[in-house]
Amino acid sequence: MSEKERVSTNSKLKKELSLLNVWAIAFGCIIGWGSFINPGKKFLPNSGVMGTGIGMLVGAIIMIIIAKSYAYLIPKHPKSGGEFTFTKIYFGKKLAYLCGWFLVAAYLTNVPMNSTALGLIIDGLFGSVLKIGFHYTVAGFDIYMGEMLFSIAIIVLFAFFNIKGVKVAGIIQTILASMLVVSVLILTLAAVFSPKTSIDNIYPMWGFDKESVQEEYSKTNEFSIDKYAYKSTNKIINSIIATLAIAPWAFVGFDTIPQVTEEAKYSHKKTYFIMIIAIIFGAFVYIANNTITALTLKNWPELIVESSSSPWLLLTAAEYLLGNFGKVLVGLAVLSAVLSGMMGFYMASSRIIFSMAREGYLPTVFSKIHSKYSTPVNAIIFCMIISISGPILGREALGWFVDMSSVGTSIAFAFTCLAAVVSISKEKSNDIVLKIMGIVGFAFSIIFIALQLIPVPGLEEVHFKMPSYIMLIIWTVLGFLFYLIQKENIDSNNERNVFEYE
Repeated sequence: MSEKERVSTNSKLKKELSLLNVWAIAFGCIIGWGSFINPGKKFLPNSGVMGTGIGMLVGAIIMIIIAKSYAYLIPKHPKSGGEFTFTKIYFGKKLAYLCGWFLVAAYLTNVPMNSTALGLIIDGLFGSVLKIGFHYTVAGFDIYMGEMLFSIAIIVLFAFFNIKGVKVAGIIQTILASMLVVSVLILTLAAVFSPKTSIDNIYPMWGFDKESVQEEYSKTNEFSIDKYAYKSTNKIINSIIATLAIAPWAFVGFDTIPQVTEEAKYSHKKTYFIMIIAIIFGAFVYIANNTITALTLKNWPELIVESSSSPWLLLTAAEYLLGNFGKVLVGLAVLSAVLSGMMGFYMASSRIIFSMAREGYLPTVFSKIHSKYSTPVNAIIFCMIISISGPILGREALGWFVDMSSVGTSIAFAFTCLAAVVSISKEKSNDIVLKIMGIVGFAFSIIFIALQLIPVPGLEEVHFKMPSYIMLIIWTVLGFLFYLIQKENIDSNNERNVFEYE
């Protein structure tokens, strides 16, 4: 079969995703490897149980407020592209390109980043079985041939699933998301009813000054957690903000729904319900994983300080609670989270690239649809090629790119909320509550961007490190150059009606 026969230029996508499928896509994107490793890496030391819990709950409420603008705009403009499409309609082609370009970064970086967690999962559960063949180091991270080839194979396999059709991808995503929920729920119930857990173990409940404790430990081989525990009002507020500030990263995923809305076969009026449920489930998993770890491990502060790397404390806690079954349970949960994240962001990334190409913002080759499966095959293959860089470069190097995910997501949040406000104003609607929610959502989106880009004393863990600033500048410059290259196509394509292909 020739390429011309295999790939169609028809820009219509099939409506094959159910309500449950779309929820699974959103929830699967929200929960990834970070929710399982960050109790020991960020949440407990920076915010403790209480700071993380409050930060995540407030973050979830803010996301639900922002989601209202999405729910308002999606039924009005039910096309793949979401935030890019909203921005184009209400603010023009230049800002639409800006929004779309950073949204590509926000989604696309998550596929390779999730893939690099596969080796860590196998290593945590089965030891060094994949640490075989040649190896090298990038930014202090050891990369082995066995782990690299395993991750690349999964990336290619999931590209195949996505090409085979959105129905196949949706079914696989639903199975993975369901396994994730069930695994975390069983672990939560075990922690609640086990005599091995204790509420006293959550101290220091607001976190502690990890750097000061480690400095003291390096000099004396002894330390006092109580001495550096956060107790003052200022420190407690900072501990909450430290978690709240990463809400765009923590909850990125509910906003993937508009990317697949063109392929959804349910009423778009149900969009807000799906988003709220996905956000609530996401907040539950983040808070549950963190709280279970602290309740179970009395010495969690010591484990964090004494470890030369970020300890996978939840795995240790699960094994202590339920033995090998607990270890398998966490392994199943985190594997489901990683694979569902890969699947979901594959779909979201390819759809935003497809949508931008369909309207001339990216090369038209990415707008081609598979004639048999009705999927954006070239966009998916492009995502696959880019994602293979993950296992090759390693997690530390990719972290510089992934930091842009929060900024890209926040930019999309800001444009969507503002678009909703403008739309309401133009229609002279009396829906004051929706308008206020749009304004509040926009304000928080700007605050999230500022917290990422502007250093704030006491919140050093939140804002960008130098490599991330460099990557952001490079991505911005590349976007500007690419816009100049595509400007003629953008101008010619936007002389026609944005929905003429309907």
